Amino acid sequence: MSFIEKVKKVAFLMVLFTTLLVNAQSVILSGQVVNDNKEPLVGATVIIRDLRKGSTTDFDGNFKIKVPTGKHLVEVSFVGYRTVKKQINTNTSNLIIQLTSEDNVLDEVLVSSIRANKNTPVTYSNLTKKEIAKRNLGQDIPVLLNYLPSVISSSDAGAGVGYTYMRVRGSDASRVNVTINGIPYNDAESQGTFWVNLGDFASSTQSLQLQRGVGTSTNGSGAFGASLNILTDAISEEAGGEISNSFGSFGTRKHTVKFTSGKLNDHFEFSGRLSNIYSDGYVDRAFTDLKSYFLQGSYTDENTLIKALAFGGSEKTYQAWFGTPKARLTGDKQGIEDFIINNGLTPAQADNLRNSDRRYNHYLYDNETDNYWQDHYQLHWNEKFSDKLSTTIGLNYTRGKGYFEQFEDDTDEISLYNGIVTATDTKLDDDGVTLIPITDVIRRRWLDNHFYVINASATYKLDGFEIIAGGSYSNYSNDHYGEVIWGSDLAANTNIRDRYYFSDAKKHDLSSFIKTNIKVNDQLSAYVDIQGRFVSYRTQGLTSDRAPLNVDKDFNFFNPKAGLTYNLNNSNIFYVSYARANREPNRNDFEGGNSQHETLDDFELGWRYDSENIKLNTNLFYMDYTNQLVLSGAINDVGEPIRETSGNSFRFGLEIDADISITEKLSLKPNAAFSINKNRDFNASIDGTLENLGNTDISFSPNVILGNSLVYQPTENIQFAFLSKFVGEQFMGNLGGRISDNEKLDSYFTSDLNIVYEIKTNKIFKSIVLTGLVNNIFDREYVDRGYYFFFDDTWTTPGTTTTVDGAGFYPQATRNFLIGATLKF
Repeated sequence: MSFIEKVKKVAFLMVLFTTLLVNAQSVILSGQVVNDNKEPLVGATVIIRDLRKGSTTDFDGNFKIKVPTGKHLVEVSFVGYRTVKKQINTNTSNLIIQLTSEDNVLDEVLVSSIRANKNTPVTYSNLTKKEIAKRNLGQDIPVLLNYLPSVISSSDAGAGVGYTYMRVRGSDASRVNVTINGIPYNDAESQGTFWVNLGDFASSTQSLQLQRGVGTSTNGSGAFGASLNILTDAISEEAGGEISNSFGSFGTRKHTVKFTSGKLNDHFEFSGRLSNIYSDGYVDRAFTDLKSYFLQGSYTDENTLIKALAFGGSEKTYQAWFGTPKARLTGDKQGIEDFIINNGLTPAQADNLRNSDRRYNHYLYDNETDNYWQDHYQLHWNEKFSDKLSTTIGLNYTRGKGYFEQFEDDTDEISLYNGIVTATDTKLDDDGVTLIPITDVIRRRWLDNHFYVINASATYKLDGFEIIAGGSYSNYSNDHYGEVIWGSDLAANTNIRDRYYFSDAKKHDLSSFIKTNIKVNDQLSAYVDIQGRFVSYRTQGLTSDRAPLNVDKDFNFFNPKAGLTYNLNNSNIFYVSYARANREPNRNDFEGGNSQHETLDDFELGWRYDSENIKLNTNLFYMDYTNQLVLSGAINDVGEPIRETSGNSFRFGLEIDADISITEKLSLKPNAAFSINKNRDFNASIDGTLENLGNTDISFSPNVILGNSLVYQPTENIQFAFLSKFVGEQFMGNLGGRISDNEKLDSYFTSDLNIVYEIKTNKIFKSIVLTGLVNNIFDREYVDRGYYFFFDDTWTTPGTTTTVDGAGFYPQATRNFLIGATLKF
C-alpha cells in the first residue's frame, strides 16, 4: 500500500469516527411549554441562542430540537407571557417549562375575539413589532405589508408615502376590513382606508394580522378580500423611550419621539409618540406633510386592564391622482400632441406635459392639495373574571374634517356653482360653432364627520371548548359641501366661501356574532361562527355636480361561517372552511345608480406544516360572488375609482408561503399566489350596443403574485434581507382588452435591500439601531396602477366609445434609498 493510499485510508477513518462521535454526542431535547394553568401553549418559540437553533410548540405545547449533549441556555417566549431563560441539561427528562402571563396578555384581549390562531380554519399572516420595525423608515403600512402573500401596494406619489393603497387577492382597499384595537377604521361612507391620516402609525403598532378571504367575523364593513386588524403598543414594564430619524430620496424624512413611564406604583403607565413625515414624492410636486401623535394611559392589576388612547394628526398632500399618459411614459411625441388636443389642455398644461418625464404631474396650481385632520379617542376595559371567563368593552369617537382645494381655469361648468360666479370670457364649443361662457375659480370640497363606536365581547373557556360572543354598534354622520374661495368674477350678492352644494349623510351599523371552537377529540376541532349585521344609510342633498342624491336604504345581513381543523401529528395541520359575507354599496355606488348589495361565498382548504427547519402554509381558495362591485377602470373628477356590477364572478387560487432555515444564519421566506379571476358572462356597451363578452378577467387581478425574502444574519445584532416581488400582467377594466391596449398593465419585478445593525451600549442609550433600505435596487421603471377612463361630470358605462384619451398610469419610483437611526434609552 502506497503512502498516499495510507493517508486516504486514515483520513476516511478519521472522518467516519468524527461523524459517529458527533452523532453519538447529539440528542433530541424535548419538552412542553404550558401557561399558568398548566395548559399547553400552541406556537410558543423555543430558541437556543448559542446554537442559533429553534422551534415552535405544536398543538399540545410540545417541542423537539436536536442539540449536542451538555448544558444549553434555552429561551422560551410567547405573546402575552414573560420570556423565560434557563440552563437546561440534555439529561433532563419530562421537561416542562411554565410561562407566567404578564399584563400584555390583557392587551391581546383587545383583538383576540376577531383574530385567528393556528387552529382556526382561516388563512392569515402575522407581523410583530420587531418585524415591522426593520423597514419602518417613513413609508406607510400598505408598503410595509407589500411582501405578504397576495398583497400588492401602490402610492400616488410613487415613493410609498402619502396616498398609499393595498390590494389583497385582487380586492381594493375599500373591500379590506381594517380595525384598530377592534374598532372599525374604514370610512363608513366610502368604505375606504385612508392611511395618509395615520402617519407613522407603524411606530405605534404592537402586532397586526392579515386574514385573507372572509376570515373570522369582525367589526365594521364586511371583508371581501381580507381583514387587517391592528393592535397598538402594549404596556411597558420599564421606563424608556426612543428617538428615530430617517432620511432618503425625494426629500423624504421621518422624525419620531417615543416615551413610556413604565409601570408606576405597579398599576399605571403613560406613553406617547410624536411624529413628522415629509416627502417631496417621486412624482413632480406630489409632496406629503404628515404630523401625527399617539398618547396612551393605562391601569392594570392582576385581572384588569383599562386603556385610554388618543391618536391622530393632520395631513397635507399635493394631488397626483390624475396619473401620467402612456405617451409621456414612452416618449411618444406625436402621442403627447394628440393627448393635448383630445383633452383640451391649456397652454401651461401642454408645456408641462411636453417638458416633463415619467414623473409628470398634471396639476400646476401651487395649492392643489388635500388637507385633512382626524383624531381618534378610544377607551378599552378588559376584565378577567376567572381562568374561564373574560370580557372586553371598547368605546371610540373619531372626529374628521378637511377639504380638497382645486383651481379650475377656463371652466365652462358655471352652472355647477349655483350662481356664485359669472363668465369672464367665452370659448367656442367642440364644433367651433357656439360661444360657451367660461371663468376661473378656486373651490374647496369639504368633509365634516363624526364617528361613534361601542364594541363588547365575552370569552368563555372550558376543556376543549371555547365560545366568544360579541357585538358592535357605530353611528356615523358626515356633511359634504363645497365652497368657492376665489372667482375671477363673483356674481352680485355673493361672497367668498358661499356654498354651492351640500348634502348630509348618516349611517348606522349594528352587528353581533357568536363563535364556538369545539375540540371533538385530540386531533379534530370544529369551528362555527355566526354573525348578523344590520345597516342603514341615509343621505339627502346635492352632489358636487349639483345632482340630487337622496338615499334611504336598509340592509340586513346573515353571515355564517364554519370549518374543521385536523391535527394529523405534531407537524401537520389541515383545515377546511366556508364563510359568507355581505356588503352594502358605498356612496359613490349610490351616485352611480348601484344600490344592490354584494354577496360572497368563500371556500378555503389549507395545510400548515411545521418542522425544525421548515414552516409551510398552503391553501386553496374559491371565492364566489353575486353582484360583485368591481373597479370599472374609470375614476371620477377627484380620483376615486368608479365601480360597476359584474353580475356573477369568482376567484380561484392557490397560495403558498414558507419560512425555510437553510443554515443557522441563512433563511428563505418565499410566497406565491396563483389565481384565476373571472367575471361570468360579462355584459358591456360597446359603441352603443350591449354585448355579452363571455368570461372576462376581473380588473386589477393579476393571475400571478410572487414574493421572496432572503435573510442572512451572521450575528445576533446584524441582518441583511433581500426582498423581491413579481406581479403578473393585469387589466385595469373588465372588458378583456376589447377597447384599447391602454386597458392592460404589464407585469413587473422589483427588489429591495434592507440592512439592520444594532449596537448595544452601556452608557446613555440601551442601544442604537441603524437601518438602511434600498428600494427598487435594480432601478426598474414600472407602473402598478392606473385607469383608462376619466369622467368629469357624468357617470358613463365604460365601453361606450372606442377612443380612450383619458388613460393615466401611476409610475412608481426607480432606485431610491432610506437610512435611519433609532436611539433607545
